Amino acid sequence: MSDFYITTPIYYVNDVPHIGHAYTTVAADVAARFHRLKGDRTHFLTGTDEHGQKVEQAAREHSMDPRAWTDSMIEPWRKVWTRLQISNDDFIRTTEDRHEGPAKAFLQHLYDSGEIYAGEYEGPYCVACEQFYAESELIDGNCPIHGRPVERLKEENYFFRLSNQADWLLGDYYARTPPAVRPEARLNEVIGHVRGGLQDISVSRPSLEWGIPVPWDPKHVIYVWIEALQNYITALGYPDGELFKTFWPGTHLIGKDILRFHAVIWPAMLHAAGEEPPRTVFAHGWLLVRGEKMSKTKLTGIHPDQLLDAFGVDAYRYYFLREIAFGQDGNFSWESMVARYNADLANGLGNLASRVLSMIVSYFDGVIPEPGPAAGQEGLERSVSDALPSYLEAMDAFAFHEAIDAAFGIVREANGFIVAAAPWKMAKDPAQRAQLGTVLWSAAEALRVLALLLWPVMPQACERLWAQLGIKDPLSGHLLEEAASWGRLAPGTRVSKGEALFPRIADAE
Repeated sequence: MSDFYITTPIYYVNDVPHIGHAYTTVAADVAARFHRLKGDRTHFLTGTDEHGQKVEQAAREHSMDPRAWTDSMIEPWRKVWTRLQISNDDFIRTTEDRHEGPAKAFLQHLYDSGEIYAGEYEGPYCVACEQFYAESELIDGNCPIHGRPVERLKEENYFFRLSNQADWLLGDYYARTPPAVRPEARLNEVIGHVRGGLQDISVSRPSLEWGIPVPWDPKHVIYVWIEALQNYITALGYPDGELFKTFWPGTHLIGKDILRFHAVIWPAMLHAAGEEPPRTVFAHGWLLVRGEKMSKTKLTGIHPDQLLDAFGVDAYRYYFLREIAFGQDGNFSWESMVARYNADLANGLGNLASRVLSMIVSYFDGVIPEPGPAAGQEGLERSVSDALPSYLEAMDAFAFHEAIDAAFGIVREANGFIVAAAPWKMAKDPAQRAQLGTVLWSAAEALRVLALLLWPVMPQACERLWAQLGIKDPLSGHLLEEAASWGRLAPGTRVSKGEALFPRIADAE
């Protein structure tokens, strides 16, 4: 057993969630569930980023005090995560005392160590990103992320000596095995950025009220990105909490647009403060709609409820992690979601479960038969044995689409096995009764293994399948590698057919 700590970014509360936020959060949930199923001691954190100019502006636009606005926005975020079956162990708000105190202490430590100094910033600033940019990073004078004109700021700031950390980042952190930054393209991106030269960065803003005061100079507030990053340790009780001692360093799942903060600035600050940097920063690609990144700023976000109402939670979670190679950009469309649902879930897994359970009910009075002569099902057993190591390796690497495909290799093999064996013909011949029992036991055993492997991705559907197989022990209480080995389904267990796991969706719907 090992310790596994995984986080999502904390999300701005200037608006409600869209499916881009849910993409990251579902992926983190799948990873957390997988590690729990392996027996690892697991801690999963998500939360909200509630300070800064963007939140202050949103509150003003709604004629509300920033505190009242942030309080009003928490329930819509929590509601979506609940509906998506997100199993986070903690939810951090950056307006909580447990964040503010340690965040100020962390910055004070850097200041006392000579890592922070007073200076003046002059240059571009994007309010939508709440990010300072170099002139060379702008595209036609606009923000490279939002495509909007930037503000030109000239103000007194406090600066962190980021330039002092370049040698450590290149010579130690990025040289780690396994890589500290993933996938490889993102690692190469940050290495190229650091080799190009690091400039010291602002850690305070003097002109804002909605933020955490700089402890040694209350005329400034801590720059929102600097204090927001600290949520990953303040939520664990930094610096002395037991959770911090147990779970840090952890793994951050993020979108690639915030890679530099997480893979350059954050580890550099931690190293300067004498703390361990993140174990892994995994930056996935963008979720695109009509070829463009979704954005609340551009009013192009799709709320998860729109898809959950149509497809349900399990199909929602499945689609995004199966359709898109995690780490790369991927396009969403309703048409592709319908096609994936019907092909994989309705016609694939759902049809397999329905056929197998129906035949056990019809031919064996709903009781799992005793397997007879072991003839003909060797290919199915082999497909399970082959799938498990591929699945484990892919899940450990956050290659969710590959892990799912490994599991669905069993679905394809089992459906082919049923067609080839034709148990409906065997049932007509009393001489083949023992072989019929072997066929249906084997197919049901494949379903049991599939329920285990796919539970991190589709928890509700897999728990329903587990219950339909008549297994009394909770699915989530099993250790994956042992439980997923072939031959553990007990004959004599009473099954129930129940409703279809994934009723087919007509294209017109």
